Amino acid sequence: MDETRHSDIYARETDSRIRHREFLLQGVEDLTLLDDTFMKIALNDIEACQHVIRILMDDPSIEIVEVRSQYRISKLVSKDAVLDILAEDTQGRVYNLEIQRKTTLDHARRTRRYNAMVDAEYLEKGKEYSEMPEVYVIYISETDIWKTRMTESPVEKYLKGQLTEYNDGQHTIYINAAINDGSPKAALMQYFKTCDPDDMSQGALSRRVHYLKREEGGIEEMCEYSERIFNGGKEEGLREGRLEGHREGQLEGRRKERQTIIHLMRVQGVDEETIEKIL
Repeated sequence: MDETRHSDIYARETDSRIRHREFLLQGVEDLTLLDDTFMKIALNDIEACQHVIRILMDDPSIEIVEVRSQYRISKLVSKDAVLDILAEDTQGRVYNLEIQRKTTLDHARRTRRYNAMVDAEYLEKGKEYSEMPEVYVIYISETDIWKTRMTESPVEKYLKGQLTEYNDGQHTIYINAAINDGSPKAALMQYFKTCDPDDMSQGALSRRVHYLKREEGGIEEMCEYSERIFNGGKEEGLREGRLEGHREGQLEGRRKERQTIIHLMRVQGVDEETIEKIL
């Protein structure tokens, strides 16, 4: 068992507030913007999100007016979708930022689904198709999933045999954090990977990360978020253990505690790799 896991198990079993607090703080310090959990919190801020979108879109004039993280699109008969970041600008354009999950096997169909879900969400009854917004799905990957050796790979659509662009208002842009070509996008991705709170090179995004990792209010926000996840599972597990009242019951309670924590993390949108690291 590694030291980090031992520290948290000790903290939860002995109710050592100091050790548990240290565990939470260390977890916050280690998070990067390629952890979708942290990205959802960091970019749930208009100025920070705007900074990222302006760079990835090569457009410093974009003005973001609304941002939502973990935006759930629910359907009665089909699978729900939870979008990492959904933002809208003053022109009515919609941006969906997604972080690659290593468990995803078909990246193209994943982006297709998000495009379709956003379209369905914003096509109101009685509206014309021409009123559908421009939608940009920006898919950020830690690895070079398409083997392009390029930081940016926009998907372009053309009629077969023609140079005429097929513009249906859906735009997919793949951003590859594995390649550093010296561009502003690559510099942003390098920052995503390190997320150093003392690196102030990324303007509003750096200020947001510094706030969450270094300033009292931000640290409390991050710790409270982690605490909600862990305590929900802990209380459920202890309740099960008390009902059994013997060693087997306690072991079962701990097993249920872990299962509940995993469930709560998944509900919160935490990816499987991050769950494995924590538990």
